[in-house]
Amino acid sequence: MASTRERSGRSCLGVVAGGVLGGLLGAAVTAGAFWALWGGAPATEQPAEQTPEPAEQCECYDIELAEEDLTYAEAVALKAMPSVVSIAVEQTGVNPFTGRTETQVVGNGSGVIIRENGYILTNDHVIAGADGITVTMGVESVSATLVGRDPSSDLAVLKVDRTGLPAIEIGSSAGLRVGQPVVAIGSPFGLDQSVTTGIVSALGRTSFMESAEALLTAYTSLIQTDAAINPGNSGGALTDAAGRLVGINTLIQTGSGGVAQSAGVGFAIPVDYAIAIADDLIEFGRAEHPYLGISSMTINSRVAELYELPVDAGALIDVVSSGSPAEAAGIEPGDIVTSIGDTPVASVEDVFLAIRSHRVGDRVDVVIVRGDAQLTLEATLGSDGAR
Repeated sequence: MASTRERSGRSCLGVVAGGVLGGLLGAAVTAGAFWALWGGAPATEQPAEQTPEPAEQCECYDIELAEEDLTYAEAVALKAMPSVVSIAVEQTGVNPFTGRTETQVVGNGSGVIIRENGYILTNDHVIAGADGITVTMGVESVSATLVGRDPSSDLAVLKVDRTGLPAIEIGSSAGLRVGQPVVAIGSPFGLDQSVTTGIVSALGRTSFMESAEALLTAYTSLIQTDAAINPGNSGGALTDAAGRLVGINTLIQTGSGGVAQSAGVGFAIPVDYAIAIADDLIEFGRAEHPYLGISSMTINSRVAELYELPVDAGALIDVVSSGSPAEAAGIEPGDIVTSIGDTPVASVEDVFLAIRSHRVGDRVDVVIVRGDAQLTLEATLGSDGAR
């Protein structure tokens, strides 16, 4: 679950801006025999805001350990494991040997119960392409319905017809500190209710990957951890030492980019961002994201020389959407974006990252080059849901 999305997809994109090297894969498990034999493609399990500011105090050990002489990991497991479920993804196809339409489990991942009335948060790449979804809670397996999915952030919400479920305690990712102990809970390789421990290794990591629909998924401000995360952990919980949810395990780092195994470098989507997306999906069936309203192309030294451009790095705007925040700010086709807010822009990916690091309604300075002049224009980011 960290730089490796593996439930059904094997596409991988290097880390663009986070200083992470190696292969990034989604952390889901794919049972490929069914579709390899029948010629289909398994569902893809693949694969968030500002760098968190330190909290004044780290409340890492809120669980009372003395009474039963438990370690923090044992206490967290007792508290949080009932809130983490195993997800089996089913697809339907025609068996070429029998001619019958059959349904098979083609992959698995994890999910977290976030509301006692049956709402479960997971990764979009866990359930993408599923014809059926089964959730296992303890010894009970039940069918789940899809409430909403957001491939752009790699998050999805499921619903089971149950009430009184053990919803996890929601923590905050804003006050996380490097070195703070964390616990990862999920179903690596289908082994449900598995627990691993580690620390927060780094904060603010960023990566881009391609979703099942060939859309760009942006992972911003990821939590890096050395708690072991493997295929099948995707969508599971990363908790602090008090058993509070602080992240959704999503990616794993691999040495070659093609081997789906833990290398001690995993990544989780911060809970503050994940819950905001989940709330949107539950209420509206879709999530909103900040929107500027431009289409651009990456400028490098070769492109700059070919078109005699004044800069050799940036994003050349070719389209400004009518009625967009970009148009309102005075941005024009032919402008070259060199920074947005505090983020330098050297590529189209940087534009995407800079916008996603803000919220709808934020005012940002957009530095552009127009002809021989450098201008700073202020834009108020809109919502892509209003387009």
